[in-house]
Amino acid sequence: MNQISDAAVMPERDAEGYLIEPGDWNEDVARLLAADENIELNDDHWDAINFMREYYEEHQVAADARFVIKHLAERLGKDAQKKLFELFPYGYVKQACKIAGMRRPRAWSTG
Repeated sequence: MNQISDAAVMPERDAEGYLIEPGDWNEDVARLLAADENIELNDDHWDAINFMREYYEEHQVAADARFVIKHLAERLGKDAQKKLFELFPYGYVKQACKIAGMRRPRAWSTG
């Protein structure tokens, strides 16, 4: 599950490393983006990422962190917020949005 296929190709990214076109995302791209962030994706990462992708498909915008926390809380309970920041220690926008293939949200800081 954590293997990157030999055919994995990184799509075009902006100067900060976010995908230019979220439609270019796939799981191999997520693994490449995660490797750039020194993150090895596990089941909890994929749970958050898949929720974010589903949210994007439905709403055409990146999910706010509070929606991801609410989603994780269904499985993890009250520790969901802490878990999100353990999974993506340099920030939701900086790492989670990037790995999930979102464009950099303009109104959010990268902190």
